[in-house]
Amino acid sequence: MALNTSAESPVPVSEISRLIGGWIDRLGAVWVEGQITQLSRRPGAGVVFMVLRDPSHDVSISVTCYRRVFDAVADVVTEGARVVVLAKPEWYAPRGTLSLRATEIRPVGIGELLARLEQLKRTLGTEGLFDPRHKKPLPFLPHRIGLVCGRASAAERDVLQNAKHRWPAVQFDVRNVAVQGVSAVAQVTAAIEELDAHPDIDLIVVARGGGSVEDLLPFSDEQLIRTVFRCRTPVVSAIGHEPDTPLLDLVADLRASTPTDAAKRIVPDVGEETARITQLRDRARHTIAMRLDREEHGLASVRTRPVLADPYGMVESRESELDTLLDRSRRTLRHRLEHAATDLEHTRARVVALSPAATLERGYAVLQKESGQAVRSPDDVDAGEKLTARVSAGRINVVVEGQ
Repeated sequence: MALNTSAESPVPVSEISRLIGGWIDRLGAVWVEGQITQLSRRPGAGVVFMVLRDPSHDVSISVTCYRRVFDAVADVVTEGARVVVLAKPEWYAPRGTLSLRATEIRPVGIGELLARLEQLKRTLGTEGLFDPRHKKPLPFLPHRIGLVCGRASAAERDVLQNAKHRWPAVQFDVRNVAVQGVSAVAQVTAAIEELDAHPDIDLIVVARGGGSVEDLLPFSDEQLIRTVFRCRTPVVSAIGHEPDTPLLDLVADLRASTPTDAAKRIVPDVGEETARITQLRDRARHTIAMRLDREEHGLASVRTRPVLADPYGMVESRESELDTLLDRSRRTLRHRLEHAATDLEHTRARVVALSPAATLERGYAVLQKESGQAVRSPDDVDAGEKLTARVSAGRINVVVEGQ
């Protein structure tokens, strides 16, 4: 039940400590896994003190156990070892501290660790964290590279020296962190997140110069793997451990066998690129020279053709042909006009010869009634009817006297 307290009726510290201790005493024993970071075995003391830390988070808790409990595993358990303990929460009222009282300690063996890593590998692989489709391409020439490595380590020296030897203008932003031990995961993860958020970082390299399976466990931590998978910046893994592959190698966008190999793969070699540029420039010059030579020969060949060697010759020959055709057309037109005039004259003569006027010229006459109707038969007229006789020279009025 909640306590009824106020500023006027406070509860003493001893009472609060007693209540907390009573609640904790009701808790049962639990199995806890962690890494031993501090170990105190005082001579003659019947209790062993240690600190158990979560390898993936910055969280630790004190653990105590009787000496006989620890002596059972003293040959295989030292500082830095991964262990599983059966312990019950315990409240120390005088100091108000919480600890775990261990009744059994079991070291986590290499085989068990590798089995857990294999299970984690399958789980993350099923989620697609290792899918090659998620791999980001590395920039050809990164301007600034983020390097996560141990302080004053051989890995740092190998990456910096070899990269600058290959491309002197490359710049590095180095983050020195713990690359093994209980704080490695937290520090490496924080450094990667910081570099990934930096707008000028084009590439991140995580480097370490190899080590035992236990030393490389931080680079297979689930939290670290998921952090690398979420990075927008390409990440290169350069752990330098061939026999065993940390999970970081699988999720990284590029795996380098060693830090030196990483330096060779993240930046181009200035000598090789200069030679390549020189070669390409020579090839371009050769190609252009061949193209110009080919075009020059083609132009010379074209210029030797008659039409270009003597361009006026074609015009002159065409001019002569044009004069000939013009004369022919004029003669043809004149001939056709003369022929047409002759035909017209003949036609005119035939028309004149066949016309009524020509008939009248020969002494014939045409009789017409007053209505203008021509008389073709004696029966067409009556006695006394007035007619008009049309001759070639004019008209004559006549009267019909009888038939």
